[in-house]
Amino acid sequence: MLNPVVEQVTAALEQRSAARRARYLARLDEALQRPPLQALGCSNLAHALAAQDADARLIIKQGGSAHIAIVSSYNDLLSAHAPLREYPERLKQALARQGATAQFAAGVPAMCDGITQGEAGMQLSLFSRDLIAQATAIGLCHGIFDGALYLGVCDKIVPGLLIGALQFGHLPAVFVPAGPMHSGLANKEKASVRQRYARGEVGRDELLRAELASYHEAGTCTFYGTANTNQLLMEAMGLHVPGSAFVHPYTPLRDALNDEAARLVVRNSAKGERFLPVGRQIDARVLVNALAALLASGGSTNHGLHLPAIARAAGYELVWEDFAALSQVVPLLARVYPNGAADVNQFQAAGGPAWIIRELLDAGLMHGDVATVVGHDLADYAREPWLDEGRLAWRALPAQSAAPDIVRPVAEPFSRSGGFTLLEGNLGRAMLKTSAVDPAQWHVRAPARVFACESAVQAAYQAGELTGDLVLVVRFQGPRANGMPELHKLMPLLANLQAAGQRVALVTDGRLSGASGQVPAALHVTPEAAAGGALARLQDGDMLEVDALAGVLRVELSPSELAARPFSVAPSGLAAGFGLELFASQRRLVGPADRGASIFDEGD
Repeated sequence: MLNPVVEQVTAALEQRSAARRARYLARLDEALQRPPLQALGCSNLAHALAAQDADARLIIKQGGSAHIAIVSSYNDLLSAHAPLREYPERLKQALARQGATAQFAAGVPAMCDGITQGEAGMQLSLFSRDLIAQATAIGLCHGIFDGALYLGVCDKIVPGLLIGALQFGHLPAVFVPAGPMHSGLANKEKASVRQRYARGEVGRDELLRAELASYHEAGTCTFYGTANTNQLLMEAMGLHVPGSAFVHPYTPLRDALNDEAARLVVRNSAKGERFLPVGRQIDARVLVNALAALLASGGSTNHGLHLPAIARAAGYELVWEDFAALSQVVPLLARVYPNGAADVNQFQAAGGPAWIIRELLDAGLMHGDVATVVGHDLADYAREPWLDEGRLAWRALPAQSAAPDIVRPVAEPFSRSGGFTLLEGNLGRAMLKTSAVDPAQWHVRAPARVFACESAVQAAYQAGELTGDLVLVVRFQGPRANGMPELHKLMPLLANLQAAGQRVALVTDGRLSGASGQVPAALHVTPEAAAGGALARLQDGDMLEVDALAGVLRVELSPSELAARPFSVAPSGLAAGFGLELFASQRRLVGPADRGASIFDEGD
């Protein structure tokens, strides 16, 4: 039996989205009427075939076989994407064995949030998601493909690829990840060194040794941040070959999973055995499944932005109230850093995404009867892949958890709620993730310390000015102000203040990394300060309340007192250098955080 709240959230999502979804499906149906590649004008077709070998030219001209696009975010700047270098040729070979042809249609940009944390380039991070969607559309706009394979991993890349794919919703889509690097220095030990460095107890040499021991080879970083949350959500949405999220690169199992991705995209094309356009596949039930998996796994706060943006690309209006409602009934089933000590390799060994999906399905907290790239039942994703005498196969997980400190059943969760709380009050709306925060810290009432940038906070900390209980307000960090950078550099110093006995909380219209935890943080405050939000009226010493239990975010001022306050102005020079000037139009066009902070926002 489906949980009543899951049923209600799904029905409400469908009802509020009916008109938008109908318009989306009408565009999808119109796209299906476009003529095939072979109907192009002779010059157009010749350009498409010019670089193909004789066999591919013949197959394409005959028109009976699927022609597949490969869209990749490969670069060797990002460790997570470096393994993707060899994928296109192997995928082409696997597609050829299916009688299909393929072309590398687009390389999309991929920046590393880890490199740009605390630096000016981080102001481009969120905007890169929508740019990736546009780059995907440029590759597919030639109109010559019967399906697409999307190769990507990290923070904004997978959401951007999916938003782009949904603009070509008449085509089947299969997402192909790269897999994590092997475990290095334990994440908690790395965090400890960062906190000691912030306190001045160790030098840069020791800090760098710890960081290099953590990020040490090709593959995705091993903490459960946005990149790895992306991969779990692709499983929950049925867009991966089942179980492929956290299989290491450069292994026979990874190769077999990639070959299977090629087989499935051909099978799901209009020229295959089972036509599955991705725009039909991604429906309200699938979006609710993604949200349930996010909550049960303690996933990244960034998906408070990405899932609404993805939903809108498919014609749905997913709202923060949906997060809050599901969080009340979806329990926390995993403890993966920053919500625990385990990394994603240990999580995978303990059951990984398959454990989460199995438990939620059995408890009626996910929709099982959904279309996936494999079939018509999400239960296919509740098993683990393995090689049976060299052949790809799947097997059931153990009934009992072998690592109850990492994954637990629904009957014995780490927490009865999923840990995402919607805060509301006279400061606006915000999201707060409680799953990594001690419940004793969920309610903070303290004077405000107000800053306009991350570096100013760091300077105040180093000067010993952040004393006593406080609510740290970092404003003018929203998408319209400066692209909504992550403020992850604040976490070590806030954790130090909390560990010293101060009651602290963070309130910001910016973002935090998916690796953040410990300190209660009201994130993505909307309206943002640069758009006339109440954050722009705050002053040092104002009494603020952040209450995750009651869902409250407020300043203790009367409506008349707050309205009489002058607006502070964003500091100048936020968009100088690093290519930031090129993104001025994005800052003007971007929508609010609770609708995904997207430049594609069409309003309500």
